[in-house]
Order: sequence, then C-alpha cells, then structure tokens
Amino acid sequence: MNKIKNYRCTLFILISIGLLCSYLLWKSCKPVLKVSESASTKEWVSLFNGKDFNNWDLLLRDGLPEEISKVFTIDKDSSIHFYRDIPDGQGAETRKNATHGLMVTKRNYSKYHLKFEYKWGKKLVNDFIENQYDAGVYFHITQLRFFPSGIQYQIRYDHLKNINYSGELRSHIKAQWYSTDGNFFALPHLGGILRPISSDGWGVGGVNQKANAHGLDNEWNQCEIIVMGNEYVIFKLNGQVVNMLVNLNINEGPIALEAETGEIFWQNIEIKEFEHSVPMVEFLLE
Repeated sequence: MNKIKNYRCTLFILISIGLLCSYLLWKSCKPVLKVSESASTKEWVSLFNGKDFNNWDLLLRDGLPEEISKVFTIDKDSSIHFYRDIPDGQGAETRKNATHGLMVTKRNYSKYHLKFEYKWGKKLVNDFIENQYDAGVYFHITQLRFFPSGIQYQIRYDHLKNINYSGELRSHIKAQWYSTDGNFFALPHLGGILRPISSDGWGVGGVNQKANAHGLDNEWNQCEIIVMGNEYVIFKLNGQVVNMLVNLNINEGPIALEAETGEIFWQNIEIKEFEHSVPMVEFLLE
C-alpha cells in the first residue's frame, strides 16, 4: 500500500512539474507587443491627398480670396508649394503681411505622431527683412488668428548668419520644457531641468542653432512632432530630438501649416493617431 501511495505521490509531483514547465515555456514564447503597437489601432495616414486642399481650410491674414490660389498651390510632383504664384518681394520692403497664411486641418487631434518634410525656395515676401525665411507648424490651437494661440514647431533659417532656428518651440499655452539656462533646450540626461513656459505671450524654447538642418541647398528636412494630449510633446529634426514640452494645459486642437515670409515646399505629411498614451521613452530611444 505504501508503495502505491509513494508511486501516486511521485506521479503527481512529476505531472505538476511538467505542467509548470509547459506554462513557463508558453509564456516565454508568447509574443510581447510594444506599448506603441498595443496603444494604437490606426495606421499611418496621409493628411494631404496630393491633388487638392479639400481636407483643409485655407486662410489669409487680409482674407483676400483672389490671393489664396496664388499662395497655396500644388506642384506636378504633388508637393505643396507656398507663394509659387506670388511675385518675388511682394511686401518685403514695406513689411506688409497681407499674405500671411494658414493651411488648417478640419478636425482636432490629441495623441499622435506627425511627420512632414519641408525645404526652402528662393522667393521673399511679407516681413522677410525682419524675420528671414520663416514658417512653422501650429498644433493644439486654441484660437485661430494671426498668429494662432497654441504651440508652434518653428521653421526658420537666417541666411545672413547661416543659423538654423527650425525645431524652436513657441508656446502660447501654459507648460514646461527642459533647459539648462532657460534659453536653449537640453535633454534631461544632459543637464536639462524643467522650466515653465508662460502662457502670457509667446514663450520661446530655443534650439541648437547648429543642428543638422538644410538651408538653401534644395534638400528636404525631415520633421516629427509627437504629441500625447496634455502629457508631452517631442520635436525631431532630421532624426535628432531638438525640443520637448511637458505638463500642457491643453489636450487637443487642429494642426496648421504656416505661410509667412519665404517660399517653402512641403511633402509626405503623415499622421498616426494613438488611442492611449505611449511612454515618452519609446520615441527618445528610436
């Protein structure tokens, strides 16, 4: 009888060990999804169809309908071309800004990864003498005006000093950003500490002016804006993290491409939305 009991006990132990090993093996082989994969059920979507501006609202500072078709145009290669049909130098001497413009999405966005490319042309318009080549991408817009209230990914190039300002952060909302001296962005592990950006006027988060950016060499710059509602914002320029914003007091808003002082081209404007937040570190380690 004792032999039978011992046999049953041994058999039970062996079966238990086998089941435990099978479970551990199954668990180790089970595919592990990245947070970004599980947080998003949507694919990359082009915001521009390459044919027309039906999905966008086109606005000019002075609201001149006859000028809209001259400022916002589409080239044969399907790239967007601002100021193609505006005479070179229009308003540059008088600093009149009648053709400051915005190309605005028809809906709001909250959690997303936006990619786009831009390059400068040669035409000079509006207040070019003061600001050189100047444009931008606005998002989380709270008031649509000239200039909008919200956050701006600054796109700017000073050809006189060969200085890049693209990736500079301009914010009209209450938030915080990382900096060592309050003037220029720095990643936290490089000494950046959280500093407030005031909502009273344009808070400016400076960028490394020697960042890898193309000026007037007819090459495309690749830009990314990663936004997680009111949690954080990351700016990238040609693969490099150039600015960050956290603890926003705004959760969503439309997106707008800005026409300001210089001829500019845009292409490959794509967005991927997220249903749930993705940890910041995923985009910093890419």
